[in-house]
Amino acid sequence: MAKYLTTNEKQTEDIGYILGKSAKAGQVFALDGDLGAGKTVFTRGVARGMGLNPDDVCSPTFTIVNEYDEAADGTAAPVPLFHFDTYRLEDSDDFINSGLDEYFDRGGVCVIEWSSVIDDLLPKGTVHVKITGTGDMRQIEVNE
Repeated sequence: MAKYLTTNEKQTEDIGYILGKSAKAGQVFALDGDLGAGKTVFTRGVARGMGLNPDDVCSPTFTIVNEYDEAADGTAAPVPLFHFDTYRLEDSDDFINSGLDEYFDRGGVCVIEWSSVIDDLLPKGTVHVKITGTGDMRQIEVNE
């Protein structure tokens, strides 16, 4: 387990960037933390590390999943990013009944906010990220 302490959004995004640079097709990042903890900011960093435009990344709270498949230079990304927010789902049955589990086999990188809702569905090798803190201070724990 790696632990990081950040004091601003850029530092939180930079931790995501580090993980995004080494992300491979099929990788899953399971994010948990309080509302406003920085999960979407972290995801922007993953996108940037993957060569995607981080400015495109926004919370998928109401859409459940956002797909990012365009590189920062406007070309097709070699590996897409699938960004989930399972906050509004009741449980893993909702995830399966919506067909969202099929994303695990689409050859992209999956980042799942509020992943504890579907913890029993997460594939082996999932990287768990817990973000906690108040104000500008964040503690980020990464369990690979």
